[in-house]
Amino acid sequence: MSYVAVSALSHPGLVRDKNEDSLVAGPWTLCATVTENPQTLVFPLGTPLVVAVADGLGGHPGGEVASALVARRFAALGPALSGADGVRDAVESCNRAVYAAAGGEEGGDLAMMGTTVAGIILLPDELLVFNVGDSRVFAAPRDGLRQVSVDDSPPLAPGQRTTSLVTQCIGGAPHYRAVAPHVTATPLSPGDRYLVCTDGLTDPVLEEEIDAVLREHDDGRAAFELWKAAISAGGPDNITLALVRVADD
Repeated sequence: MSYVAVSALSHPGLVRDKNEDSLVAGPWTLCATVTENPQTLVFPLGTPLVVAVADGLGGHPGGEVASALVARRFAALGPALSGADGVRDAVESCNRAVYAAAGGEEGGDLAMMGTTVAGIILLPDELLVFNVGDSRVFAAPRDGLRQVSVDDSPPLAPGQRTTSLVTQCIGGAPHYRAVAPHVTATPLSPGDRYLVCTDGLTDPVLEEEIDAVLREHDDGRAAFELWKAAISAGGPDNITLALVRVADD
């Protein structure tokens, strides 16, 4: 029997006053939490399993509310997400829920709140990758790290490596706007390994360094070393990540 091991952590970093990131792994969520040691969970591979991160929009009030709403909604919907259309519907359901909670222009402190989301749905022999915004999913096979999500970001200027701008997100506007989530399917087999993370990791830490850490360390230690690399680079943003491995019993 195959199983899925998820090693995850979430931390505010060194600059932000609070953590506006959230994470979901199966029925388990981390919302606006501080962890410095990875938590490892093991699930049987069978029922659809969602592992995702949500990054509340900085500069907008209520980012932690929006990201937590998305994480908890995916925790509830996850076992029913067996296909790409269902994932798209779930993302749009989260989008509508964030707008409803924000209350539009009359929403007070929560008006304009929004979040990104990126994650994977693990099925018995297939993986669904989805995202809205600039949180990312990477495949991490032995031959090198490869991004499999699609950034919703404007083109970078020459010499620019990252940007804090996004071209679409969940919520984040005064009036309701539908989203067009990126959803792709790929075969899944034992030995596959994936990294799901917010830009608090990928903005300060180069992909080459992330790849080197993943090559050197197993999942729990790798998650810790990735967090440490982001902190060593100044920890400019909230850092949330999950390392996912599919293995035989």
